[in-house]
Amino acid sequence: MKNKEWERLRELISTLSYKEGTFTLTSGRKSDFYIDCKQTTLSAEGAYLCGRLMHEKIISSGVMCSGVGGMTLGADPLVTAVSIVSFLEGNPVPAFIIRKEKKGHGTGSWIEGKANIPEGSTVALLEDVVTTGGTLIKAIERTEEDGYRVGCVVALVDRLEGGRERLKEKGYDLISLFSRKDFVK
Repeated sequence: MKNKEWERLRELISTLSYKEGTFTLTSGRKSDFYIDCKQTTLSAEGAYLCGRLMHEKIISSGVMCSGVGGMTLGADPLVTAVSIVSFLEGNPVPAFIIRKEKKGHGTGSWIEGKANIPEGSTVALLEDVVTTGGTLIKAIERTEEDGYRVGCVVALVDRLEGGRERLKEKGYDLISLFSRKDFVK
């Protein structure tokens, strides 16, 4: 998939999101680099490119998805971008967002946007950065608990720190646009 759009998105992530230093990751691990993808996914060009390239990955996976979602906050701009691109390309796929905490009132659901996606549908899950895969595993569990089937899992960046293997153990293949090798020298 390495084309002009992929190269431009890699350039944006390198410029806007990639940082070197000492960081504590969501997993609790320490790292000498950090990729804050929200700096890219919340830019107009970055959001569009993420939407285009992730939508292409979902289509090329061969899985027919009735929705695209992910764990708030990192996946929010991604699922919106993919949903908009799908509409522009004539095959609209609605977005949904998975809460970090179960809604304590109303429906008590983990998922926002369920009215647009029939229960039992196959969906795609998106993530900005995968390290250990913990966030994606929680997202998969919550999505399945709410009555959906996860057909594919797509990440913007795989840090190559065990997440892909952990997901594989659970029966899911991780598709990623980039890996740490595309940024770390």
